[in-house]
Parts: sequence; C-alpha cells; structure tokens
Amino acid sequence: MGDYDALLVLSFGGPEGPDDVLPFLENVVRGRGVPRERLMEVAEHYQGFGGVSPINRQNRELVEALRPIADVPVYWGNRNWHPFGEDTVRRMAADGVRKAAVFATSAYAGYSSCRQYYEDIARISVDGGPELVKLRHYGDHPGFVEAMTDHTRQALARLGRDDARLVFTAHSIPVSMAETAGPSGGLYEAQLRRTAELVCRSLGRTERFDLVWQSRSGPPQVPWLEPDVCDHLRAIDAKSVVLVPIGFVSDHMEVVYDLDTEARQVADELGLPMERAATAGTHPAFVRMVRELMDEPEPVACALTCCPPPRRRPARAPSGPQAPQA
Repeated sequence: MGDYDALLVLSFGGPEGPDDVLPFLENVVRGRGVPRERLMEVAEHYQGFGGVSPINRQNRELVEALRPIADVPVYWGNRNWHPFGEDTVRRMAADGVRKAAVFATSAYAGYSSCRQYYEDIARISVDGGPELVKLRHYGDHPGFVEAMTDHTRQALARLGRDDARLVFTAHSIPVSMAETAGPSGGLYEAQLRRTAELVCRSLGRTERFDLVWQSRSGPPQVPWLEPDVCDHLRAIDAKSVVLVPIGFVSDHMEVVYDLDTEARQVADELGLPMERAATAGTHPAFVRMVRELMDEPEPVACALTCCPPPRRRPARAPSGPQAPQA
C-alpha cells in the first residue's frame, strides 16, 4: 500500500470575488496567446455570478468531508488560484509530511485532465519536502459511478420522466489531444463512454444514451470533439432530457454557465423539458472512494510519452476557466 501520511487534494482553482477574476484568468491562459478581449468576454461570465466560481467552495466541502475518514491530515492546493499548490506543499513540508497521496479533481486520462497534474506535482515539489504520489484515474470506480447514478436518478425524479434521454457531457478537447490520450490513444473518450455505460447499467436502463461535449475553446479551424451539447439539444428527437456532467467532479463555471445557463436557454427555446444531474461533489460514495484509492497498491506513474502536451497556438480563452478535470 501507499503508506501515506497525508492526503493532498489538488485542483484547478477559481476566483472568489470580482477582483480575482482577471488575475485568475491570466494565470489560466499564461503562455497561450489568448487575446485580451477574449479574456474580458470570459470575465463577464464570472461577473454574472458575482465573480465567484463554485469550485473552491466545493473543494473546501470535499476536504471537510474527507477529514473524518482519511486517517491522515488532508491538505488542499490549486494550480491557478489560492491556495496555490506550491504554498500548500511548503506547509506540508513544515508539518513534517513525508509521503502524500495526491487526489486530482479530474477522473480521466488526457493531457489537461491527467498529464498536467503530473507536471503540477513536479513543479510544486520542494527539496526535502514530501514525496507526492498521484492516485489513479477513477471514472470507473464504483464510488464515482454510485454518486453519478444517484444524482441522475434524482434528476429523473425532478423531471418526472423515467424515459428521459440521458445526455452525458464532458469538456471538449482538440481531436489531436483526444487521439494521443493514454498509452495508445483514445483513452479520454473511451473512459468517459465506459462511465456513461456503467451509470446506465446501474440505473437499469437499456435505452440509448448520448455522450456529447461542452466548453470548447480555441480557434475555429482546429477540430475539437463534437457534437457540442447545445447543438445536440437542437438536433435530437427527444421528449425530455437529463444532462449528466460525468466529465466534472464538482460544479465548475463550465457546469453552471455552459449547462445551467446556455444549455438551459436552448432547451427553453425548444420547449424541451430538461434537468441537470448534480456532479459528484461530496456524495458519501464519492468521498469513500478517495479513501479507498489511498488503500490501493501505489499506482505506477504514467510514461512521459503518455498524453503529450498540445502544440500551443493562439487561442480563445475557454467559456469557463479550464481544460477538463475535476
């Protein structure tokens, strides 16, 4: 087993007030050549929610839910906003932590959803500080599946339609990135489809389901995974729909803006009854899952050739803050 003496929840981060929004977005897109006007456009999405992303609050709630069962101290750090991962690791070192399990708030393979967390771990590690061990992908873990099954069942109940079409959503990524996800490519899509299948099986459903994408960014000439969720809602022949955001473990801005705002507007325009399932959040099965991952044999780190970074080119900022993860 991992023999950990601490747990680090490593996440993306988000602004917690109007003055945080632009500095946060600048951290997210640093080195990507995103035009200033696009940053201002995205900033308006945040300001519509008081300049606050729900991700930090939900991470605090996850940390508090983990503390009674983790059997070790639980820490939290972010890539792009306070508390920054490097500050958290320095505190862990001062506390005498020797070896920590790292739970990334992203369940799947891919550069942004996995490899970049390995890069974060390398960047925030300090001489004489704790060894940081990233826990495995968990989209197929029974705890994650149970949480998403319960939340989907609750959304179906709110809708009052057991036969509603299930539309599973995840963050779109460039096709070139999807093709290189995992040791032999295609793993991001394959893992998401597997999660959707497991949720449907847990619900006892044999009806057709859809896996679609959201939160695309980047220049229009670069192909990304399709169809977009809003385009899909316009195209399908369904009497009602439940959106199931399996690509996210908490309510990021992509969830509350791209699904609860934009997709909701499309559904209302179409007269299409729609509900959105909650993300895993602090569902008890999901919280237990993190503890169970710590008890598994220590995972083997991915090869450096796995999920290579994309070739950067000038791009638009995302509609929400981030590439796919937690």
